[in-house]
Amino acid sequence: MPVDLSNAKPLAWDSAKLDADTKVMLDNLQPNILQAHVRESMSLLLVHFGDGPDGRRFLRSLAPLMKSARKHLEEVRAFNRTKKPGTPYVGVGISKIGYLKLGHSTTRFTDNAFKSGMKRRKDTLNDPAVSAWEKHYQEEIHAIVLIGDAAPEPVAATRKRVLALLPKTAKIVGEEKGEGLRDAQGRGIEHFGYVDGRSQPLFLADQVAAESGANWNPFFPLSHVLVPDPLAPRPARHFGSYLVLRKLEQNVRAFREAEEALADALGLKGDDRPLAGAMLVGRFRNGTPLRLHGRPSSEGHPVQNDFSYRDDPGAKCPVGAHIRKANPRDSRDGGLERTLGVMMARRGQTYGRRTDTPWDDAPPAARPTGGVGLLFMAFNASLQGQFEFTQQTWADNPGFPDEGTGHDPVIGQGKRDVKVRYPKAWNSTKLSAPQRQVPQTVTMKGGEYFFMPSLAYLKSL
Repeated sequence: MPVDLSNAKPLAWDSAKLDADTKVMLDNLQPNILQAHVRESMSLLLVHFGDGPDGRRFLRSLAPLMKSARKHLEEVRAFNRTKKPGTPYVGVGISKIGYLKLGHSTTRFTDNAFKSGMKRRKDTLNDPAVSAWEKHYQEEIHAIVLIGDAAPEPVAATRKRVLALLPKTAKIVGEEKGEGLRDAQGRGIEHFGYVDGRSQPLFLADQVAAESGANWNPFFPLSHVLVPDPLAPRPARHFGSYLVLRKLEQNVRAFREAEEALADALGLKGDDRPLAGAMLVGRFRNGTPLRLHGRPSSEGHPVQNDFSYRDDPGAKCPVGAHIRKANPRDSRDGGLERTLGVMMARRGQTYGRRTDTPWDDAPPAARPTGGVGLLFMAFNASLQGQFEFTQQTWADNPGFPDEGTGHDPVIGQGKRDVKVRYPKAWNSTKLSAPQRQVPQTVTMKGGEYFFMPSLAYLKSL
């Protein structure tokens, strides 16, 4: 029977009762979509094709280097049992103009954002003018090849194999290199120093079982991340996903200055000063959610994710905090992530090397003002309905969820005219005087929209 993407139960991918069509889907789906692939070291190759037939031959030649989603899941299970590492990750995405260059019509793609391309969506997203993007993003990008692994050596070896297949009529217009950033406890963090990667939508039964809870259900149906591959031999059995790539540079010094200024404005002293940063992010640096605790949990405590905002009007976690703007959960807005199908599968990676220690208490002057940030990547069933909705309607909207909320303090873009009030203390109904919003400390440097096609499509070229 056709794969039911709206199934109300997590996918038991290893079940003996798994139907034939679902097996075909997993055997032809790229990895890293349903479950993140280890990618402590990454290379992102941005490709331009000078000749369509050569481009098709190149993409087809990459298929033997790629594994299926099912193979990836088997490797993850084997690693959990034996600690034997799996094989490198190779992923392929094609832009709208890339499909046209390859000689395909794009009329069967239904996502308007994808068919426009990111350059033509800059006003929707409050992005900088394309002329201000890094030069390689201003180029016409036809495809992206993603290479990832736990160590740089297998990434370098796989990259060499990919480049050896590149025809003379094609060129690499740009390359991004990602490196995992971890704190002293080994937790993944972003450059502002906060634990990152929580609150992901989960699609697989073993994932959901490992993160069950009473207050937040992390399960989302496959319809949030997969769509039929319209150009595959059998679209009802061959699936793909829309990928958004954005290079986001972080001004760490300016963000730390904003944290210090808010702590001063709230009169926070000593061990209470980290509360200011938590009010902006929604979690303390070690991942402790402000919704549950007014102080960071002890080091080594698992990062908690089982919470909602149903009984918190903003006294514990301000409604304008980053994690609440970008993921309102089951708040008084009714759990919009599920109702609207908004939640994205985020697969980003940090970039840039630091000379300071990102998680310590050094003064802001010791922090970088640029050259570091996030290669934001996320898989969507609808770029317009998920990524763009989150950015435009939630993050960039100073009136969401209430008037006076302000922009998302981390990823919000646009002019910051609204002043914001914060609880004077954790779980306090007393509010501060109106404060200027945090200045925009994240700058979009370029990006593109891609479709990650099925392996069946690539093999059929």
